[in-house]
Amino acid sequence: MKNPTVRRIVYVVVYELIAILVVSGALAWVADRPALDTGVVAIASSAIAVTWAFLFNLAFERWEATRRVRGRGTARRVAHAVLYEGGLVAMLVPLIAWQLEVSLVEAFLYDLGLIVFFTVYTFVFTLAFDRVFGLPASARG
Repeated sequence: MKNPTVRRIVYVVVYELIAILVVSGALAWVADRPALDTGVVAIASSAIAVTWAFLFNLAFERWEATRRVRGRGTARRVAHAVLYEGGLVAMLVPLIAWQLEVSLVEAFLYDLGLIVFFTVYTFVFTLAFDRVFGLPASARG
């Protein structure tokens, strides 16, 4: 795909649609809840995650531009990941608890399962996406 903006949009839309289907089904099974309830969680989580990623990365990159040390070493990458995930957990756990009518602890455990799932899913999806659509210009030699 030659246009990087179109590539990013296709990536996000396909990624999120698959995630919504998988998460709503898996959460319905694990939580023993109706798919309608877990579907609401999956759709809301997706919308929150996409919005949070955009806003968080915008803020992080603005902060990063003020640093004397340039580049993204291990410490900065770890901080980015931990802060992003921490913010997402803070937003999703209360949503999960409310929608599924469970305790915050149980909602947190469900969210931990989602974190593990999304770590593996993102790796596999990105690999498959790159094979189908080719590497982005930034990754081609």
